[in-house]
Amino acid sequence: MSDRLTLQSLAIHALPLWFLVFSLFLPRISLLIAWFQHDLARFQLDNIIAPIVALVLPRVLILVLIYRDQGLSLWFLIHLIVALCVWGGTGGRTYVRRGRRRNDV
Repeated sequence: MSDRLTLQSLAIHALPLWFLVFSLFLPRISLLIAWFQHDLARFQLDNIIAPIVALVLPRVLILVLIYRDQGLSLWFLIHLIVALCVWGGTGGRTYVRRGRRRNDV
């Protein structure tokens, strides 16, 4: 029974496996390649909002695509965890070192 659950949760419907894996690491590039290969045509992303979201927040668009394709699946949860890790890891404080520090002691 647990094997069947695992296989069902990894089922791929309309989105190809390469897209699901590649978009974890490089979401903008994977969206661009999928758009040129017409893999996203069945999701009817013809309006102006989809390209803007793909440029600004590509992980949100990928989450929407996975949800529309598979619902709340294992792939959706994996992408959600990666998105939260990426968003949580950014915005930290960056220290810029200016010039050389001199010790006069």
